[in-house]
Amino acid sequence: MRAALRSRALPRHRRRQRGFTLLEIIIAFAVLAMALTLLLGALSNSAQLVRRSADAGRAALHAQSLLAQTGVGEALTPGTRDGQFEDGRYRWTMRVGEYVDPLRPQQDALRNPVGPRLLQVALTVEWGEGGPRQRLSLETLRLAVADAAQGAPP
Repeated sequence: MRAALRSRALPRHRRRQRGFTLLEIIIAFAVLAMALTLLLGALSNSAQLVRRSADAGRAALHAQSLLAQTGVGEALTPGTRDGQFEDGRYRWTMRVGEYVDPLRPQQDALRNPVGPRLLQVALTVEWGEGGPRQRLSLETLRLAVADAAQGAPP
């Protein structure tokens, strides 16, 4: 009887308020878990993108450094060279060859054998775990001056 009197003594809005049900709490935790999963997935993807960007930046710096050193202190000769940076993490291949102007197919007849000539330098840098997965390719032209003492191109 006292319980009946107590429930009648409380205001009407307080009698109906009893808290969350177990089902509501489980649904709330499930929604929270899905939101956290999506957030962590997005953070993981952004971390991978930052790492790939840093690797590409380092490859570009290595390539620029190698191209800046090419032909300095030694004669640039046609051929293929290769090597590596950072204990094999970045591998490079450089191909040097005579530049052929597509608009002047008869240029061999006009070329001075002791004069300067254009060489095409193609550099490829590869990197990635489990084999080369990323690649950076650069091409440039270099002016090769003939060795005046020998009277022939280098």
